[in-house]
Amino acid sequence: MKNSGIKNTDSPSGGQHVWIIDTTLRDGEQAPSISFGQSTKLTIASRLAEAGVDELEVGTPAMGSAARDDIRALVDLGLDCRLTSWCRALATDLELAARCGTTGVHISFPVSSILMTAMGKSEDWVLAALAAIVPSALSRFQFVSIGAQDAFRAQPDFLLDFIASAARGGAHRVRIADTVGLARPLQVADMVRNLIPPAGRTALEFHGHNDLGMATANAIAAIEAGIQAVSVTVNGIGERAGNAPLEQVAVAVATLENRYGSVDLQKLLRISQLVSQATSRPIPVDQPITGEAVFRHESGIHCAGILRDPATYQPFSPEMLGREKAQLVAGRHSGTKVLEHLMAEAGIVLPRGKTGELLRAVREEALRKQSSLSSRDLIKLYRRTVAC
Repeated sequence: MKNSGIKNTDSPSGGQHVWIIDTTLRDGEQAPSISFGQSTKLTIASRLAEAGVDELEVGTPAMGSAARDDIRALVDLGLDCRLTSWCRALATDLELAARCGTTGVHISFPVSSILMTAMGKSEDWVLAALAAIVPSALSRFQFVSIGAQDAFRAQPDFLLDFIASAARGGAHRVRIADTVGLARPLQVADMVRNLIPPAGRTALEFHGHNDLGMATANAIAAIEAGIQAVSVTVNGIGERAGNAPLEQVAVAVATLENRYGSVDLQKLLRISQLVSQATSRPIPVDQPITGEAVFRHESGIHCAGILRDPATYQPFSPEMLGREKAQLVAGRHSGTKVLEHLMAEAGIVLPRGKTGELLRAVREEALRKQSSLSSRDLIKLYRRTVAC
């Protein structure tokens, strides 16, 4: 497809479907100073379901009656996606989740020595608790996910035992969590390939935090290595540096060969803006996919190339994401082609020999203002310096 590295995901021609789990309402809300009211949760969940997200992790029932009320309200929406509650490996947590009515449950276990020590647990306890709780969960929920918390700091042999035990018990999926965001893409890919055999028919999921800025890269590395599912949050919100962002992972999946997702890319910006407003966290202008400036161009070489073919300096078209077309602006780094284009858009044909004069004026004005010029600024500058 010209001007795009993104495949048509409406009718995928083969390949593996990547199951996307959004945990904005659980892991995302755990970020300091973020607290969604019930109406906001209902709106976010509805938008995510409408966008084609496969599964929503909607909360932790053990957090209290308010959390359980919110989960039940989300269940009552009847959304066209799986809803999952998050639990510790406790029978009481499982009972509370069952009362909330989600069809899915996620049960988290510490698997690294540092987490097990901090929680007063041992490898023997983890394996015994896993063997005991999976049958109980399977009797109460249609879908059971097991979490290997802090998997990338676990002893490899124990992690293999954990995965195999979960698979033998009948768990539908196991989450491999990079809980403190220390993993690297090659490490993630190696771990996924090593864990696929003991998992057997049990699906694997990657859950990545962004402490080293690698959450998206790690999620994609996991997918390319064969993992079936990834968990994300809108705008990457979450504890510390946050999680892998939904919008980045969904678009990246759409660029992969032999992989496809169900998310409607044209609905991502609207969801991103909704969560940005709800969290009072503005989207950085250069944020990949959703930033205001990521399809704005000033460089003379870039603008000239884009005027010939937008794919020259854009990995995919903004229209494919439901955004407006690329914006070319005049500034200190502009060239003559973009000035002629911008003036023509304003209905002004530059007189012969005047383009260079206007370009010098633009560069001086941009340096003075320390910013690019709006179309109105450019026309005023033209009238003041060239047309006078």
